[in-house]
Amino acid sequence: MKRIVVFLAFTLPLGLIAFQNQEFSISTDVELVQLEVSVKDAKGGYVSGLTKENFRVEEMGVPQTITVFSHEDVPVTAGLVMDASGSMRTKQKDVIMAGLVFAGASNARDQLFVVNFNDLVRAGLPEGTAFSDDRDVLRRALSRDKPEGRTALYDAIGWSLEHLDKGEREKKALVVVTDGGDNCSKLTTPEMMHLIELSHATIYTIGLFDEDDPDRNPRVLEKIAHVSGGQCFLPQQAEDVIPICRKIAEDIRNRYTIGYVPNRTRAKAGLRSIKVTASASGHEHLFVRTRTSYSLPEHK
Repeated sequence: MKRIVVFLAFTLPLGLIAFQNQEFSISTDVELVQLEVSVKDAKGGYVSGLTKENFRVEEMGVPQTITVFSHEDVPVTAGLVMDASGSMRTKQKDVIMAGLVFAGASNARDQLFVVNFNDLVRAGLPEGTAFSDDRDVLRRALSRDKPEGRTALYDAIGWSLEHLDKGEREKKALVVVTDGGDNCSKLTTPEMMHLIELSHATIYTIGLFDEDDPDRNPRVLEKIAHVSGGQCFLPQQAEDVIPICRKIAEDIRNRYTIGYVPNRTRAKAGLRSIKVTASASGHEHLFVRTRTSYSLPEHK
């Protein structure tokens, strides 16, 4: 959820001598819930040309008034969160290529960054470089670390969500590629999920699991994607990650942005459920994907 500060400035009449030539401002906090929404038809194609009248948004079962609406291919801030644990050794080549394919299929003005994680979480880009759209720089970032060690997945997601806030783009997204469950993070599963609920980032997860991996945990990847409005992919082969990343870039570029202001007199702080549906003439059924919940903070 975003917090917007609106300033209204005015000058009092000259006849009020005590306040002559003084400018006053009134500040008010407006809490905006911003959703990134993907809409497909029964054949799996993206549906464009919808208006806000085609959508219905409910929070905790209560209809909301849409105050922000757009459907444009605007640049995003996006992170490639890549597993560099020892079990990724045979898959690293495909993962690097997938990351480059994602960058090539994205909006040319996107702010991209790379996070490599095993026991530790490390920024892939050179020190002092927060974001880059340079293909060679991204290639070096993706291949910077030799796969070894364990898997601190939750810490990597927490670090990446914080780094997203440094980006200037309104839309935020993460692409997480891993081949196992978490086995050494400081963050717990509930703590990580709470950070996702506080963020308005869309998270796409890709699980390259080995069947005999005792740490494999596809359910947590599915939950991360579901709550944030992204999508979870569980390919059978490592090379499948390349077309998947191309699909993710396409999904990001075709999403609607919908926003509303929750009614503070009825909305209690804490976890709030969201449901978005869409309907339009000429479409028997529209499939909508967006985040399913967010955390409303205490009112200040």
